[in-house]
Amino acid sequence: MSEVKQQTAEQAPAFDAERAREDFPILLEALPSGRRLVYLDNAATTQKPLSVIEASDDYYRHANANVHRAIHTLSQRATQQYEACRDKLAAFLGAGSRDEIVYTRGTTDAINLVAQCYARPRLQSGDEILLTELEHHSNIVPWQMVAEATGAKVVVVPIGDDGSVSIEDFRAKLSDRTVIAAFAHISNSLGTVLPVADMIAAAHEAGAVALIDGAQAVAHLPVDVTALDVDFYAMSGHKLFGPTGFGALYGKRELLDAMPPYQGGGDMIDTVSFSGTTYNDVPYKFEAGTPNIAGAAALGASIDYVNSLDLAAVFDYEHELLARATREMEAIDGLRIIGTAPGKAGIISFVMDGVHAHDIGTLLDESGVAIRTGHHCAMPVMERFDVPATARVSFALYNTQADVDALIAGLESIQRIFG
Repeated sequence: MSEVKQQTAEQAPAFDAERAREDFPILLEALPSGRRLVYLDNAATTQKPLSVIEASDDYYRHANANVHRAIHTLSQRATQQYEACRDKLAAFLGAGSRDEIVYTRGTTDAINLVAQCYARPRLQSGDEILLTELEHHSNIVPWQMVAEATGAKVVVVPIGDDGSVSIEDFRAKLSDRTVIAAFAHISNSLGTVLPVADMIAAAHEAGAVALIDGAQAVAHLPVDVTALDVDFYAMSGHKLFGPTGFGALYGKRELLDAMPPYQGGGDMIDTVSFSGTTYNDVPYKFEAGTPNIAGAAALGASIDYVNSLDLAAVFDYEHELLARATREMEAIDGLRIIGTAPGKAGIISFVMDGVHAHDIGTLLDESGVAIRTGHHCAMPVMERFDVPATARVSFALYNTQADVDALIAGLESIQRIFG
């Protein structure tokens, strides 16, 4: 590195999480205990910046009308906000066209759409659906449902003792009967970052299509669906500092065109008569009924917010928090981290000797620290590691070193109580 470049790198400001916290009103919430809120449940849902809250409010105050078709001013405003989000999503995900972005209620809805509209019409008895052992229930149950309906079989790639997925094991499970491979970008329960580019390429070599559950990735990794050459990518707005109940499915245009619609109703049609119905073009043929217009306005604002940040600095900062928390948690007697794959994202699942996960969560909550406990909608992962549940810490851009301090102090107190 040249001296000029080195000086520039050294002078580049680190990400300022304390400044970012000011954008999130709920982080100023006064808890009943009087303690400062330490929110470490970001894998379940992220908090919302003021700009996102205001975007939803603005829609209801100034543009509350149904989208499309109407020519009056409010409908035009609503349609503009609704469709602007699609443009932002296409750019954010690296899609080749805005028409490849289908609005859904979230990741779960998006995966169900692909299972029912792509997989079910194509699957035959003996065909295979390839998953990994660390999937969220939302990327297991829909495939089991279509397998039961069609006679297809779900095949599972095992995970290693560190929670990693081996590309060699993935390739070994592919066959000429594999129709679709569906896998997470980042594990919600362990934080494992999967080798998705290699997995997609391997699936394509076997003649299968690939779907990625991107719920945990969109707020923590750059995503480029075109560079990945992935066939389907599912995401949720509420993991991206956006609204609940609103998300998107990216699908390659040729695949979406060939798929029948998911639901029937208004706006997904071209013509309707009692002699027959013709359907709208993609993406609209998958968007029946009055949509979550305020959700689109809010998600558009969340994308604007994320794009306003130095994302490389955010990612580095989150990894610093993860590394420090991991080191200090490993030093606590009786605490064991579940899932230690190299390069993992900012999620730490753990157990403590003699302490149930729910007790850990309850005692931490009394000190103002919010974490998640349970099976995290990943029961096969719990079975793989022979634990009934874990406690899970998950970081986002507004977490601070003080949050880590509060977490560690709380865990040390629990260790002393249970001995």
